[in-house]
Amino acid sequence: MSDVIKLLPDSVANQIAAGEVIQRPASVIKELVENAIDAQATHIQIVLKDAGRTLIQIIDDGVGMTETDARLAFERHSTSKIRTADDLFTLHTMGFRGEALASIAAISQVELRTRRHDAQLGTRLIINASQCESQEPDMCPAGSNFMIKNLFFNVPARRKFLKSNQVELSNIVKEFEKLALINNEVEFTLMHNGNVMYKLMTGTFRQRITALMGNSLDQQLLPMSIDTSLVKVQGYIGKPENARKRNALQFMFVNGRFMRHPYFHKAVMSAYEQLVPEGEQPNYFLRFTVDPQSIDVNIHPTKTEIKFEDEIPIWQILAAGVKESLGRFSEVPAIDFNTQDAPEIPAYSRHVEVHNPEIAVDPSYNPFKTSGGSQQRHHAPSGQAMSNWDELFANFERKKREGLEQNAGNQPGDGDSQPIVDTGQQSVHDAVLPMGDLQSVYLQLKGRYILSPAKSGLMIIDQHRAHVRILFDRYISRMHTGDMASQTILFPEVLHLSASQCVTLQGLLPDMEKMGFALSPLSGNDWSVAAVPAGLDGVDINSMIHQMIDSAENGGIPLKKRIQEHLALMVARAAAIPQGRSLMQEEMDILVADLLRLPEPNYTPDGKTIIIVISMDEIIKMF
Repeated sequence: MSDVIKLLPDSVANQIAAGEVIQRPASVIKELVENAIDAQATHIQIVLKDAGRTLIQIIDDGVGMTETDARLAFERHSTSKIRTADDLFTLHTMGFRGEALASIAAISQVELRTRRHDAQLGTRLIINASQCESQEPDMCPAGSNFMIKNLFFNVPARRKFLKSNQVELSNIVKEFEKLALINNEVEFTLMHNGNVMYKLMTGTFRQRITALMGNSLDQQLLPMSIDTSLVKVQGYIGKPENARKRNALQFMFVNGRFMRHPYFHKAVMSAYEQLVPEGEQPNYFLRFTVDPQSIDVNIHPTKTEIKFEDEIPIWQILAAGVKESLGRFSEVPAIDFNTQDAPEIPAYSRHVEVHNPEIAVDPSYNPFKTSGGSQQRHHAPSGQAMSNWDELFANFERKKREGLEQNAGNQPGDGDSQPIVDTGQQSVHDAVLPMGDLQSVYLQLKGRYILSPAKSGLMIIDQHRAHVRILFDRYISRMHTGDMASQTILFPEVLHLSASQCVTLQGLLPDMEKMGFALSPLSGNDWSVAAVPAGLDGVDINSMIHQMIDSAENGGIPLKKRIQEHLALMVARAAAIPQGRSLMQEEMDILVADLLRLPEPNYTPDGKTIIIVISMDEIIKMF
């Protein structure tokens, strides 16, 4: 039983790129699980409390450590994985820098119990903020048991910047997915606050994908296999019809290590050209196997950016392999050239007489008949159904004229007071428009802005932001009065989420239900949406909820007292009139009137300008 962990000489340590700074609990789990995999563990158990703030425990059945190795492992640049600088270019392990345990021990309280399989007795080591407090013999199972307690207890500033438990747990699950996907020969168990989130048994790569991402994905995968002297690529790609607008499941691994490689991603996307709509992304799970000497993983702290020596030929091999898999396995309808017993379909001819009087067409009919030098659009005759068109049109014009005259009679007189809008630049009197004889006139610019003459000049309104402001105030008012109505969906929407998104959604669920949403879990990571807040007609519910989850993951969930405002703003953004949509005069009239009735019409809830007024003096100066 010999010691295997050694301190690296300075000449080697200086050639190693800086290691990843421990920023959040997910960083700790990534480093410790990678160490367990390098230790040839076949079962890894992860136990969390409070999303890792209170406790992160990693239990493995790997080779374990001797008493000397256990103590030396927490020194910086101490490792069993490399000995010389040349070893950096022949790496077969996940870790190699020897910095992870030292970084973790510096910002937490660590307890390690470990024993080698050929030893009768193990060791128990306690370290507090890099200071070794005790080390003693211990009867413990073979392998290693790391307990990381009170993360950032001695760095209050770093601990304060941790996000909510739901966000931190979501990041942990993302790291867990990457590690569990590629190591399908290892059993994984993930527990949080006493609840088992995942229990993954050993199996094939495909079985591990479906166990993590949901059984519904099994029918969407196409196998792919490339074996060349330069690279070996195996895995699965998604069918084109299952491409997603957001949250596509895209994973690339090289030699058992997760990587981000935009260049190879473009190779995959090039094979899907004209097969998926613009803006959608296919799923893929690809494993690359290359000579370790042809890649460099020592260029980024997270080790996810990999430099390949032969990028261009691998790009071509990858693109060709994806195209071949799509062509071989995609279900493309075949063309039947068997004409036996097939009905005869006569070819169209303008000289053939049509016997059905209901669809007869005058051969001399010209839909763009020229009259007086201009083209006038005419419609084909359609029988008696439209014989009274002139009468219908006359009635329509009469009712329209009567409505406009009635509306004009209800307009305020010259002596009536007009609303005043403070835009932050100047007051806008008569912001509802000086109207003509019968109706107000608005001009829409580029489908984005509404232009309106005001007494002081020209008022410009951002239509999307205006609608966001209106909807936000409406939702907040209803939530405060408890009058938030729900609208049942006739055919419930199905949400396909990742495991990390499920964690975030569960944190948002109580306040979403107060807003009028009704969601229930299905099998795997799928959810059913049975009801939404009233007034969201025509809104893509699936996309809206995904945006809410993305916003919560990227920006964090705000303080408890502001969660409802945060959700109301996200729903308002999703439901608001999009940029580029053309509006009718009546729609613009209602939008401007609703906006100017609000107590704060000038800015969106997040502080963006809605109304700008260009004064007459500024307009005169322009000329």
